[in-house]
Amino acid sequence: MTSNPVKDKLLDGKTSVGTFMGLGSPQVTEVLARAGLEWLIIECEHSAVDIPHVEEILRAMNGTDTVPIVRIPSADPVWIQRSLDIGGMGILVPLVKTVEEAQAVVDAARYPPAGKRGFGPMRASDFYINTTEYINSIDDNLLIALIVETKELVDNMEAIAAIDGVDALFMGLRDLCLSLGLDVVNASYDTPEVRAVVEKMIAVSKETSVALGIHTYSVEELQAWQQRGFHFLSYKTEYKMLIDQVEEGLAAPRG
Repeated sequence: MTSNPVKDKLLDGKTSVGTFMGLGSPQVTEVLARAGLEWLIIECEHSAVDIPHVEEILRAMNGTDTVPIVRIPSADPVWIQRSLDIGGMGILVPLVKTVEEAQAVVDAARYPPAGKRGFGPMRASDFYINTTEYINSIDDNLLIALIVETKELVDNMEAIAAIDGVDALFMGLRDLCLSLGLDVVNASYDTPEVRAVVEKMIAVSKETSVALGIHTYSVEELQAWQQRGFHFLSYKTEYKMLIDQVEEGLAAPRG
């Protein structure tokens, strides 16, 4: 995959729906990709999923139109390069705080002269069968999203969103609450502090055209956030889908 329809939709102000994959299961990945989710984010920050697992999960998406995105555990350039070299078409990056850190992420993801990424896209270029096509297209098609989860990023949001190459800001509610000194167990969008961050994200998006992302756990939530200008929408997670279906079944009357 060298094109990125998810990035195209977000840049056009259209909505794209996917989910987070935390279980590391290629089988579940294949089911959800074939069910029609437009993107899947492979969770490597808060799970046991590592690079070899990522490659297996990417392989499970072969033959589908689902765009693979990797939530890397840090802004480490090695993680960025490895995630892209094995076929990721996007990265979701945690714990970015400053303009300099955000620019370093973009630089690590792009080839010279636009960035500093090293050469070695083995699987991403079909094992160098389509190297020219990949090298000529990936910088324009790569989706780079940063998680809004630190007070420092909130303070620097306007300048970070204006960086060429930062395509989306994704709300990270619970870590944001930790950073702001709020209750993380009962994290809520209804606190004044979080509401202010949401409003700032909306204002910055209007100024810069950066896309906004957020987790949703119902169709009603998804529609409500879409109406507020969030178009990079995660519907539950794969394990939450399983839990909800099990709980629904267990709650049904039984003879």
